[in-house]
Amino acid sequence: MSGTLYLIPVPLGPGAPQDVLPPHTLSTLQPLRHFVVENAKSARAFLKIAGTTLPLQELQLNELNEHSRPADIAPLLAPLLAGEDVGLLSEAGCPAVADPGAALVALAQQQNIRVVPLIGPSSLLLALMGSGLDGQRFAFHGYLPAKDAERSKVLRDLEKESQQKRQTQLCIETPYRNAALFDALLRHCQPGTRLCVATDLSLPSERIRTQTIAAWKKQTPPDLERRPTVFLFLA
Repeated sequence: MSGTLYLIPVPLGPGAPQDVLPPHTLSTLQPLRHFVVENAKSARAFLKIAGTTLPLQELQLNELNEHSRPADIAPLLAPLLAGEDVGLLSEAGCPAVADPGAALVALAQQQNIRVVPLIGPSSLLLALMGSGLDGQRFAFHGYLPAKDAERSKVLRDLEKESQQKRQTQLCIETPYRNAALFDALLRHCQPGTRLCVATDLSLPSERIRTQTIAAWKKQTPPDLERRPTVFLFLA
């Protein structure tokens, strides 16, 4: 009988895991020996403060990230096929959502391996909850093109789709390019489109603000420098 693949959320920033992860999530991860992680060093640091019951040197951490090849994924199932439970960790937030771990979950499903998602912070859902925008119809588009010409076309297309479907559009950016995306939204979206900027979610410095593009243009831009941010808009 195969083991279980546990999808273990990770806090969205500095702080004690106990502040954002429920006891059941922590008690499930603590006895695990095998993990698939994006970065072994940061994963060890998280597991240490999360209270793993095994010595860190006895943990088996295998990396799965944007540099992994398709051929690297199947061997990660070996402990599961041998009957061992495995924890899948993201760098922050929920694994397999806008995350390389999705490929491992897909393969586990193909192999009829039990997959159990555990409760923890999701920046996308927290942002949507706090935005006041439509939570019935929404779509996450990940990272938009970095080049301005391509990004402006995508933004216009997404705004048109939002208006037609009454659909909230969500996107993210590499933190050091947050300001560029915010500026592009103000330049290319219509004045009446509502824009939510959700920064440092679940952290003491959290800020969630929704207002029209016209209102945003009248204010000093928010401080987004190197701060994880989710952008949401509804035309």
